[in-house]
Amino acid sequence: MIGSFDDYVASLTQLSDPFDPTIPTAESERIRDVAAGLSTLDEVDRQTLAVFVAAEPEAVPILGLAVGLTREKLKNVLKHHLGTAGWNGLSLERAAQIVEMLDEKYDLVRLVEEQRERTYDFGDVLVARAGTRRTAAYAGETGRRIEDEIERVARDLGLACATRTRFIGRNGASAPCDLAIPGGGADARIVVAAKGFDSTGSKLTDAVREIEDMANKRLPVQYVMAAVDGIGWKSRISDLRRIYELRASGQIDGLYALSGLGEFRSDLEDAARRLGLLQ
Repeated sequence: MIGSFDDYVASLTQLSDPFDPTIPTAESERIRDVAAGLSTLDEVDRQTLAVFVAAEPEAVPILGLAVGLTREKLKNVLKHHLGTAGWNGLSLERAAQIVEMLDEKYDLVRLVEEQRERTYDFGDVLVARAGTRRTAAYAGETGRRIEDEIERVARDLGLACATRTRFIGRNGASAPCDLAIPGGGADARIVVAAKGFDSTGSKLTDAVREIEDMANKRLPVQYVMAAVDGIGWKSRISDLRRIYELRASGQIDGLYALSGLGEFRSDLEDAARRLGLLQ
């Protein structure tokens, strides 16, 4: 039985792991001003940073840079952990919670203290400039994490499968899928989409269209499932709701976050037995 949409949203998890950067990129005078203010603090701890944030809301994205978070990713992290992406309001009313969350999840206090005392050389500048490439690599890894997990479940059940392929459905039309059992093309009997994003953008809408395409082209004897997770969806609720409605209306046979992989395994096994793929 499918749960409520709110329950599904609450089950979304952060897919990407934070990394420890060597330096935040100073792209404007505002960043330099805030960084200078942080450098004048007599002591760096949660309390002093909370006072600083409460007096200077624009310090929040700079603290985000200090722990390797872009503005977009910071918004998603704030929304996931504190319920809203608006750091201006949060800094006035819940500055201590912002600092506490960033310290618990990203080691804020240590990184600010360490980086404000450090002298940087040319190599450090080049490492900082390479940070955007590293962030892009992490974004790709979040989607692959879900693909790897659903493939692991299928193979653990003893099911043959193909990954990142296409399947043939109604009227000979094809659609993309991230997992096809027992194979792609005309062999596909169960197809699964794996869509994980911790950041936002048009790629999320593209992912919705891909799942809709799978639902529209499926044959009556084919099962369509979707594994969808990541805090980026919390900033694209309307897109996530479109996927949820596909499940609620029966156009796809399952919708799972990573926390629901046990249910995915059970449903996948049941479908495979009905299709004679498992004895």
